Amino acid sequence: MKNKLTHIALLLFITTVTACNVAKDNVKPEAPLPAKFRNDNSTTSAAPLTADTNADTNNVSGDSGIASISWKNFFRDPVLQQLIDSAILKNYDMQLAIKNIETAHLLLKQSRWGYVPDLSLQVSGASNRPSDNSLNGLSASQFLKTTHIEDFSAGVSLSWEADIWGKIKNRKAAALAGYLQSEEVKKAVQTNLVASVSQAYYNLLMLDEQLLIAQKNIRLSDSTLRIMKFQYNAGQVTALAVQQAEAQQNTATALVPQLEKDIVLQENALRVLSAELPGEVHRESTLSQSSLTDSLTTGIPSQMVSRRPDVKRQELELRIANAEVGISRANMYPALRITASGGLNSFKASNWFNIPASLFGAVAGNVVQPLLQKKQLKTDFEIAKIRREQSVIEFRQSVLYAVGEVSDALVRIEKLQTEQNIVKNRVVLLQSATSNARQLFSSGMANYLEVITAQSNVLQSELELAALTRQQLGAKVDLYRSLGGGW
Repeated sequence: MKNKLTHIALLLFITTVTACNVAKDNVKPEAPLPAKFRNDNSTTSAAPLTADTNADTNNVSGDSGIASISWKNFFRDPVLQQLIDSAILKNYDMQLAIKNIETAHLLLKQSRWGYVPDLSLQVSGASNRPSDNSLNGLSASQFLKTTHIEDFSAGVSLSWEADIWGKIKNRKAAALAGYLQSEEVKKAVQTNLVASVSQAYYNLLMLDEQLLIAQKNIRLSDSTLRIMKFQYNAGQVTALAVQQAEAQQNTATALVPQLEKDIVLQENALRVLSAELPGEVHRESTLSQSSLTDSLTTGIPSQMVSRRPDVKRQELELRIANAEVGISRANMYPALRITASGGLNSFKASNWFNIPASLFGAVAGNVVQPLLQKKQLKTDFEIAKIRREQSVIEFRQSVLYAVGEVSDALVRIEKLQTEQNIVKNRVVLLQSATSNARQLFSSGMANYLEVITAQSNVLQSELELAALTRQQLGAKVDLYRSLGGGW
């Protein structure tokens, strides 16, 4: 007897060790990262980014770049802050993300009940009349002295499966990762929402600036046209000069309704982002007054890229896939199930609650080993492993895309600044040239084509400068978003 107990204990020990191996089949892939982002002039170093399936994905330390700055500190314009606040509070995508979090939280709480046995209560009553020539009929008439068989029962039943292979543990791990994943989706929605609102707001300020430029050019062209008409009446210029001046004025005038249309469309888009009806958007500052911090430090790539909600979401997807591998493998091993039931049972209603005579109870345990299920369990296991490998690939892909977006934003900021400085100098020169051309034309030392050409050039250059200023702001917003800032 003692030897049998020893063998059973040894078998249980081996089973426990094997179960631990099944439950802890973790994967920690590495994603290649540069020492620093391309076009990043700061001096930072990096370590490989690892997707640890057991790590706390909400713990990001060592942040030193702009992504660690709150969006309220990154965007200082009070009107823009109000727009972003409204969008975060009311946007329907944000509301759906919050509902998904609530759903995932309920599933997480449900998974914690996995170790609790199933318990049910059943109350039943039955009455039947068997044939007099049947075995049941003969037995009833002989022993019960009746032609009717009745059965009344009330009891509870319990069923419990031992988590030998870590199946329940892996289900809890998958539910936790799903909940954390829903949190990351919400962060991703907010990050994109902050970027979209700010981009739309800066685009609106650009359109305001371009509208002012067009209106100023109309006034300038109107002044030039009056001078030419005066000289035409004096016989100093031909009708062609007047027609050219009118055409130049029409070019600037045609911009006004186009820009006004774009302004209304942009205002409507901004309001819709905040889940509000289309309408006017109040603004106090101008494009030239808008600025973002010049200290655009990116931080260490391994830390800053890990802030991105999409990368963290993919890391959690890998954790879920790993748990699914454990579950599918556990399904291939024996399952130990224990059942118990007890209650009251009687063939007469009057004796139903006659205690202890009507008491009954039963306990059973069984081990079920799947043998042949058309290779379904084996196929499920192999598919789970493939999906885990896919999650590793998708994780590495998300990191690569993140690094690419940061590098793209950095080069846009750098080159747009250079281009903006060149165009700014050109605008100053053309504004001076336009003033000189008008003065020379008034004194008869320049012809009308020089005046019209100067006005046309300054109009296009000023419009281009406004667009470049907006693109520069947009590139900084893209850098902030691509580094995972905004949530």
